[in-house]
Amino acid sequence: MLRQASRLISRSVTAASSKSVTARAFSTELPSTIDSTFVESWKKVAPNMDPPQTPSSFMKPRPSTASSIPTKLTVNFVLPYASELSGKEVDMVIIPATTGQMGVLPGHVPTIAELKPGIMSVHEGTDIKKYFVSSGFAFLHANSVADIIAVEAVPLENIDASQVQKGLAEFTQKLASASTDLEKAEAQIGVEVHSAMNAALSG
Repeated sequence: MLRQASRLISRSVTAASSKSVTARAFSTELPSTIDSTFVESWKKVAPNMDPPQTPSSFMKPRPSTASSIPTKLTVNFVLPYASELSGKEVDMVIIPATTGQMGVLPGHVPTIAELKPGIMSVHEGTDIKKYFVSSGFAFLHANSVADIIAVEAVPLENIDASQVQKGLAEFTQKLASASTDLEKAEAQIGVEVHSAMNAALSG
């Protein structure tokens, strides 16, 4: 029965493909409709079973893109244990992406960026709030909303410079004396994070 269904479905898909030569729209831009040809073919071979739902059945439409660029960027900054910023409207955010420092303004092109240890600064008029983030991701949407998720973050003014220097020295020593790949990896992460914090404080 399943083989027969596969043949019927493949024929209907091939026929539909041959009739259309225009470029397909994005799946999230298509109306939420059911393929009647597919449903009819399914019912012929499996009348007692509901047709399966495809991934597009569960996809939400893309957020509408404003006709003009907004004057503010809406920022959501979330940690595993807290929400630092929720729906905050700012002028600009600078994030430490793995590809380099990335300035995000209202109307920024939709992007997903991986974060590396470094400073994230939130600009609101003349007020600038700086955070040190360890890692994470930034999701920049077409509607000028930025969702920033960090594994760990702390306001820059809360970092103790002496503790950073002490930690950097300890991890540098551990890296030099590491005997296994795991010990080397853990020490290398510690060195990179503390080096980034030290650069942030000295800069």
